Amino acid sequence: MPLVCLTDFEQYAKEHLSKATWDYYAAGADECCTRDDNLLAYKRIRLRPRILRDVSVSDTRTTVQGTEISFPVGIAPTAFHCLAWHEGEVATARATEAVNTCYIASTYSTCSVEEIAAAAPNGYRWFQLYVYRDRKLSEQIVHRVEALGFKALVLTVDVPYTGKRRNDIRNHFKLPPHLKVKNFDGVFQETAVPEEYGIPANTLDPSISWKDVYWLQSITRLPVIIKGILTKEDAELAVEHGVQGIIVSNHGGRQLDGGPATIDALSEIVDTVQGRIEVYLDGGIRTGSDVLKALALGAKCVFIGRPAVWGLAYKGEEGVRDVLQILNDEFRLSMVLSGCRNVSEINRNLVQASKL
Repeated sequence: MPLVCLTDFEQYAKEHLSKATWDYYAAGADECCTRDDNLLAYKRIRLRPRILRDVSVSDTRTTVQGTEISFPVGIAPTAFHCLAWHEGEVATARATEAVNTCYIASTYSTCSVEEIAAAAPNGYRWFQLYVYRDRKLSEQIVHRVEALGFKALVLTVDVPYTGKRRNDIRNHFKLPPHLKVKNFDGVFQETAVPEEYGIPANTLDPSISWKDVYWLQSITRLPVIIKGILTKEDAELAVEHGVQGIIVSNHGGRQLDGGPATIDALSEIVDTVQGRIEVYLDGGIRTGSDVLKALALGAKCVFIGRPAVWGLAYKGEEGVRDVLQILNDEFRLSMVLSGCRNVSEINRNLVQASKL
């Protein structure tokens, strides 16, 4: 049976990955309310299609940070791609290069940033960064990715501590011995400190604050994009601190349970920012019409996390390309059926919220 939508890829991955690996990728925090609402929230939004608009020619291209991409969907930073496919992030990087969109490589990659850059030398890449108690660790990797041609830093700000993911605790989840967090290979000496997701526990710095945005800007020329904002108050602070973009994100529902779905948080952030910087979104994108709804509510581009991993589990690079191509085709179809010929014609008049 051909896989024709992202749900098909999800089902394939669930049937073919080990239970512990599937549970790790699928995990949400606590009762998974926010994870599940990320998806349900799209179903509460209805489209208001316009007709007789001559959609014989259509164009899905857009730009992010001034760079043109083929359509407004990129790959969100997700950890441990080698759990899903032996080539891991190298395959993901090649797929996004082939489709000509943006790939945000995770700090917690099972391939190094050097391997990712070598695999897809012409790919458009950003790097997702955490701030560690040892600032030198963060600083060194910033300089590495800058030298390798990554085009932006995505500072993830919603993990001062790791959320409670119950199945990972039940499964005693840890990376198998043949895999490592490659960007820190050899950095952490053997210690008695317990490991958390591939590196020693308590390595992340819970004291991170807005002043660290200035610190990051002081050590790099790359644009800084903040990932993990869900309120208009923090969106305003982000603009005031001179960042170049915001990713509206709740970490796929993996951190604070009970927060808003990202699509529900988007409008207030877009209204606050008022075009001063670009606003993106991740969480819950499963169809081309989801992409269309997010753009109608003001997102410049959206990023997919779990669906990319499902594509990897199916057929590596080819599977990720398939997932992206399906979303591109669905987005184009939803766009033209709504009467929009290109991305610039998508606006808030296209959507209405409906109570289910």
